Amino acid sequence: MNVLDIRGLTKKFGDFLAVDNLSLTVREGEIFGFLGANGAGKSTTINMISSLLRPSGGEIRILDKDIMKESRFAKLNLGIVPQDLAIYEDMTAYENVSFFAGLYGLRGTVLKERVLEALEFVGLGDKAKAFPKTFSGGMKRRLNIACAIAHKPKLIIMDEPTVGIDPQSRNYILSSVRQLNETGSTIIYTSHYMEEVEELCSRIAIVDHGKIIAEGTKEQLKASITDRKDIRLELKSSGGGEGEHLKDIPGIRTVQQDGQVIVIQSDAAVDNLNRILKKLMDEGAEIRSVEEREPSLETVFLTLTGRSLRD
Repeated sequence: MNVLDIRGLTKKFGDFLAVDNLSLTVREGEIFGFLGANGAGKSTTINMISSLLRPSGGEIRILDKDIMKESRFAKLNLGIVPQDLAIYEDMTAYENVSFFAGLYGLRGTVLKERVLEALEFVGLGDKAKAFPKTFSGGMKRRLNIACAIAHKPKLIIMDEPTVGIDPQSRNYILSSVRQLNETGSTIIYTSHYMEEVEELCSRIAIVDHGKIIAEGTKEQLKASITDRKDIRLELKSSGGGEGEHLKDIPGIRTVQQDGQVIVIQSDAAVDNLNRILKKLMDEGAEIRSVEEREPSLETVFLTLTGRSLRD
């Protein structure tokens, strides 16, 4: 089942075409990475999914309901964790979550239970009566998440949820994203931290100039820019010529040896590392270190868009 379907989405600001006939599908149970440099159309697309902007053309469906025709249904099934904090400093943590959950129609005992559950989930159960102005940046980010999930939406958009926070809070949020997904939430995740996207996301789309320019798993995206991987081995000692014994292993393109260091270029699609190691050990070589290098997701991004994530 598709949780989100976007077809031919367009947004114009005067003569400027911010989103250009964009189509996208997010399946139930995915953590879907949505990447784009500033000005690429990513934020505009998110704002249209969130109903903060009206499309110039095209269609957005959440759980097979057109969000323009079934706006209340769409909002009840959508949670937004915005990049800019959406919390009130002069309201307690409990009051913040209660306010936003109330906007989705939660009332009475159910409201109270969901608010407390959301605060516990983000590790702020003991801060229910505290004011956000006393919170660290990471605690405010976690409160921001609690406000978005108390009504238990089917689809959650997380827009830069870890920007500007300490490593402990960042790890806590990443763990929370996984937990939300495991308990049934489908998540659209955006970040400038490529290691987060690689770690979390099952599929990824890259948008540039208002269009999807690449989409797939991280392996598929990496394969789209190169069919090669590099393997670097360091031996404890070398008699010279150990690399010559590796050239017949399937997938290997070139082998270069400089003393105790062997550098191999191989087909990325061929899983031959174990055969390489076994061959060397059978020849009596002692291996100090092994490093298998593939292109990173950031390399893919820069190759495809030609510009920095923070332009």
